[in-house]
Amino acid sequence: MIETRVAELRAKLDSMGPVNLVAIEEHAEHEERYAFLMKQQEDLSAAKQQLLEMIKTINSTTTELFKNTFDKVNAEFQEMFKKLFGGGSAKLVLTDDEDVLEAGIEIIARPPGKKLQTISLLSGGERTMTAVALLFSLFKVKPSPFCVLDELDAALDDANINRFVEALTDFLTQSQFIIITHSRQTIAAASVIYGVTMQTRGISKVVSMKFADYQANEKNMK
Repeated sequence: MIETRVAELRAKLDSMGPVNLVAIEEHAEHEERYAFLMKQQEDLSAAKQQLLEMIKTINSTTTELFKNTFDKVNAEFQEMFKKLFGGGSAKLVLTDDEDVLEAGIEIIARPPGKKLQTISLLSGGERTMTAVALLFSLFKVKPSPFCVLDELDAALDDANINRFVEALTDFLTQSQFIIITHSRQTIAAASVIYGVTMQTRGISKVVSMKFADYQANEKNMK
């Protein structure tokens, strides 16, 4: 019995293969590596939590700033719309009041004599004037020193151009406007005019005129 048992144990030892004499050192190395990785995981988890808190704070601050600015622009837009249209009403509406940072903005407008409707159902001139009202309301809340308008008045009739020019002049003390236009009424309201002519075929020439100088020359001639 004893000999049989000894033979079995020797067979098991042989099946285990040779003894790894550096197993203790390898274990220590793996243990050190494990501790290092666990520390890295803890650092990453802490950094992730800090980022989530930062994102939460940024979203909260951004939401508050957006709501405040939106309310101011909306109030100015309603007043500017009435001024440009000579009446009527309009407002800006968020498509999602719960998540304003992901929400869209709809423009609901009612020109004088018409029912309340979205801007897509308005005529070309009405859409242009509504866009101008929104642009000027943004200027009221956040003035810009410089603005370029490219044929903004192309779809407007004479009455609307007069209202557009009148509203535009209210901003001239704080902003400069470069307007590309073919409207004589808009041109007449400008301080300086730049035109492009082609007196010689294939050769463009830029000409300019200051109304202040022109008016002064007229007075001197009189």
